[in-house]
Amino acid sequence: MIDIGIKTIGFFIAVFSFSVLINSPRKYLLWAGIAGAASGFIYIICVETGWNPVIASFWSALAAGLISHIFARILKAPVTMFLIGGILPTVPGNGIYQIMNSMLQNDRVMTGYYLTQTIEIAGAIALAIFLMDTLFKVIRRGDWKQDSLRYTRRDGGKEEKR
Repeated sequence: MIDIGIKTIGFFIAVFSFSVLINSPRKYLLWAGIAGAASGFIYIICVETGWNPVIASFWSALAAGLISHIFARILKAPVTMFLIGGILPTVPGNGIYQIMNSMLQNDRVMTGYYLTQTIEIAGAIALAIFLMDTLFKVIRRGDWKQDSLRYTRRDGGKEEKR
């Protein structure tokens, strides 16, 4: 359990540092670090309980999307401020390294294995982000709805552009 706590703190430090590196505004650095630490925590819990890394990446990215949308609405900031840092712990960097290492050793079987797994993880991350964005667009409340390229009132009243 201490190992998971240390890894979570490491995720926070890594995402916080990455956010500084990409020049995120100072007022969002702590929140981006929290999003990354939470995402990394979910990933570690899933892997430690024996789940497939692809499924663990999906749940981790889903949590990152949820947290990013919540932080964006609370802090009135773009979702990407928190989402980029949030998915950082689930990005398959080791898989990409293993692909190149296997290619250099001319091991086609392992190259194919790591390539397939890396593409699956990337697809799982993309699917999780898409699902969370769609969920927040569906539950978004308000007096306006988008109809093609214009906004109209939900009650069918006079059409206005916003």
